[in-house]
Amino acid sequence: MRDGSNDSKTSVQQAIPPETFPFSAVVGSDDLALALVLTAVSPDVGGVLVRGEKGTAKSTMVRGLAAVLPHQLVVADCRFGCAPGDRTACPDGPHDPATPAASRAARLVELPIGATEDRVVGSLDLERALGRGETAYQPGLLAAANRGILYVDEVNLLHDHLVDLLLDAAAMGRNTVERDGVSVSHAARIVLVGTMNPEEGELRPQLLDRFGLTVEVAAPREPGLRAEVVRRRLAFDADPAAFVARFEDDQEALRRRIAQARAGRGSVTLTDAMLTRIATVCAAFEVDGLRADIVTARAAVAHAAWSGRTTVTVADVRAAARLALPHRRRRNPFDSPGLDEDLLDRLLGDDEPDPEPDGQPDADHEPEPEPDRGDGDDPQAQPADHDGEAGESAPRPEPQRAQHESTEPGSEPGAEPESEAEAGTPTAPAAAAASGVSAADEPYRARLLRAKGVGKGDPGRRSNALTSTGRRVGSTSAHTGPVHLPATIRAAASRGGEATGRLLVLPGDVRRSVLQGRESNLVLLCVDASGSMAARKRMEAVKSAVLSLLLDAYQRRDKVGLVTFRGAGAELTLPPTGSVDIAARRLRDLPHGGRTPLAEGLETAYDTLRLERLRDPNRRALLVVVTDGRATSGSDALARATRVAAQLRHEGVESVVLDCESGRFRLGLAARLAEHLGAEHLPVGDLAASAIVGAARTARPATGRAA
Repeated sequence: MRDGSNDSKTSVQQAIPPETFPFSAVVGSDDLALALVLTAVSPDVGGVLVRGEKGTAKSTMVRGLAAVLPHQLVVADCRFGCAPGDRTACPDGPHDPATPAASRAARLVELPIGATEDRVVGSLDLERALGRGETAYQPGLLAAANRGILYVDEVNLLHDHLVDLLLDAAAMGRNTVERDGVSVSHAARIVLVGTMNPEEGELRPQLLDRFGLTVEVAAPREPGLRAEVVRRRLAFDADPAAFVARFEDDQEALRRRIAQARAGRGSVTLTDAMLTRIATVCAAFEVDGLRADIVTARAAVAHAAWSGRTTVTVADVRAAARLALPHRRRRNPFDSPGLDEDLLDRLLGDDEPDPEPDGQPDADHEPEPEPDRGDGDDPQAQPADHDGEAGESAPRPEPQRAQHESTEPGSEPGAEPESEAEAGTPTAPAAAAASGVSAADEPYRARLLRAKGVGKGDPGRRSNALTSTGRRVGSTSAHTGPVHLPATIRAAASRGGEATGRLLVLPGDVRRSVLQGRESNLVLLCVDASGSMAARKRMEAVKSAVLSLLLDAYQRRDKVGLVTFRGAGAELTLPPTGSVDIAARRLRDLPHGGRTPLAEGLETAYDTLRLERLRDPNRRALLVVVTDGRATSGSDALARATRVAAQLRHEGVESVVLDCESGRFRLGLAARLAEHLGAEHLPVGDLAASAIVGAARTARPATGRAA
């Protein structure tokens, strides 16, 4: 569900329909299958985050998991699914011990990314409140997911205010509602399972840490395995009932094995030696806090129970650490999650061969991987050419630092001309030879750049907008949103009615709050990578500035895009995406050299913004042009650039020009470009927030002396 529907009947899967793809029929996702099974064996592990490219059966496996979970006993007619004998406070309680228990299938509750806050936590039952004058609570999705699985597809796109609600519920195991005259607290012991495509953006660190385990999935590269995946999918689509029946024995065996592991988990012994090894591994990977140690220990116990052992071994710890630590190790914002498995093996050492579990069901079709498999045999290991990401966190080679000397014969080191126009028109081979790759300096905290006015885009942290959370600035008669009680009372009072001495509030009197907060924007970076940018090591400063803007966009939950122009044209190096780490990698490897096709760069930016406006009309864009303002590609290059800039201004595009010109003699071309764009002109040295603070500190003593 991606439409934000409030119909609970479509969000809560009470029973798994027969057309659900069987969990045991999925091939090529062994790590994901193991992580989900361990969570099923021990729900206190804390859930699973599944990261991977589209079309890798992430959602298929999560939805199939509910079909192999054991049934659970609940108190009859309890809306919160309390277990018989549970003495935890319940709004439908206290429950009489003599109340008959009912058996139900494990629940899988899907949380749409467009769901409202009321639908998630529950709210005041307006029908009973307005019709009968009763204050009654209507449970939300957290209540429905109690003792079950709460599944969020595309969890990285979830609104920040919903993320905060999930954080509270996952941490406390309870949901507390204090709003609209309702004060309710109920159990919300949920297993949080989320899937995401990293190309669409990363998760907030707080939510990332709440997931007990994480798995990186990718499509298998082996042709035979890919063919088997397609073969099974086609067979399922042709006759779902026959396909499900074909794997029913495997499903039942898996269901029994999970139940046996749950029952045997309490008898598994975690020795002090194994606990010390877990602490050693977590300390070596520099994870923050102690949650990683706790989750690894719980997952190791669950893995031992799943394997039929009564004592945790090194193999169990290794399997648990591979799933519990990658997303918790300390890393920079642009670093991808991963784990150095060679370091893990050195820390754990060897262990005796695992004993064969007695009396286990046939696992020919079960998705359990070998816990101590080498990297070369792991079908989940990502290939080296998979967008530059690998399963291990080996340090990336430093890009080769470009030489900033002129490539023209007879020129002296460091004397590269400011532009090709100053050095004459180079031939094509000479222009190609002038290209290079500069390393970037360390990013810094950038000053806040924001769009003007008030928008209505997705919640974020950059520009002012009307959002679902924030400061109340008015009321409306819309049918959704939090109730504006004073406005509702005023509407009922102004309507009048019978002189009964009581205020009669009708459904038409209800007013909703209009809230103003912050929105996320599309930050499109248009970067000049021509030869003039290599003079005086400008490209290093440019890359540092753009990396700082990317870091700022990451923190403010923006989408980013990257347009570069050099040589004979411009290129959309990175289409707009929520993954700023991919943009950072593209930027680090960005070559420079050649002429300056400024007009082509602005035209590419204009076309990109036009398409994005069609895709998402509510998301406002901020164009950041990083250039020295020179235009040297073509006889009328500057005139064409001026015309495109005027067109962008006419379309109302918010723009900022980062002026990269340096030296004693400056032409001021970037400032003129900013005038044509109607943009803010900002020297690249003033982008750092510390520059504003430094200027203020310098101005205060001068002001004091003048007084």
